[in-house]
Amino acid sequence: MQRKNRCYSRSKISEARFRALVRCWSLDLTATNTAQLTGLSVRSVNTIFLAMRRVIAHDCEQHSPFTGQVEVDESFFGPWRVRGKRGRGAGKKTIVFGMLKRGQHVYTQIVPNCKTATLQALIRGHIRLESEILSDCLSSYDGLVDLGYAKHWRIRHSGNHFAEGDNHINGIESFWSFAKRRLAKFNGLAKTTFYLHLKECEFRFNHRHDDLYRATLKLLRSNPL
Repeated sequence: MQRKNRCYSRSKISEARFRALVRCWSLDLTATNTAQLTGLSVRSVNTIFLAMRRVIAHDCEQHSPFTGQVEVDESFFGPWRVRGKRGRGAGKKTIVFGMLKRGQHVYTQIVPNCKTATLQALIRGHIRLESEILSDCLSSYDGLVDLGYAKHWRIRHSGNHFAEGDNHINGIESFWSFAKRRLAKFNGLAKTTFYLHLKECEFRFNHRHDDLYRATLKLLRSNPL
């Protein structure tokens, strides 16, 4: 008797085959390679991967507000030949703002610009006032202590100066590096799906010390496709 698929409601795909697909996903295999290994069509695999990303994105949205030591930073995603316009816009690039609770989770959000009102609204909405915030010297972060935050440490990146003891934003910058390397393999992403791929990177990074396969199965059993 075929075991009921607890992760994919009303699906004709067996539990065993779906588990194999999730294992391929956790190994970050392409849809084409996953299809070859599971016997599913590439179209079916892409459909399932997209549905998984939606569940993952919803889960990632639950990991705030943060407290404790929180690193904040902004980054630009897009064609590497195109330079962004720091603080004003991004041209053809997409601006992403990130917050990372040290030793734990990162949370990202696509933003229209890096203006003070934009970034500080996100900080107020996702970081508790008793927290210590660590950032670079972008002027948009000016005045956080005046808003009521316990402490605000800043690191000046000029002259290859990236850390002063615990005063650094190496954690969030590590995430940017990971996300950009991973997304580069897609050779460009549509704006309509970039958010879901970004959240997938976030999920993978947040479970970097876990068994990603088991963490994904647990999530999908609680939130079936």
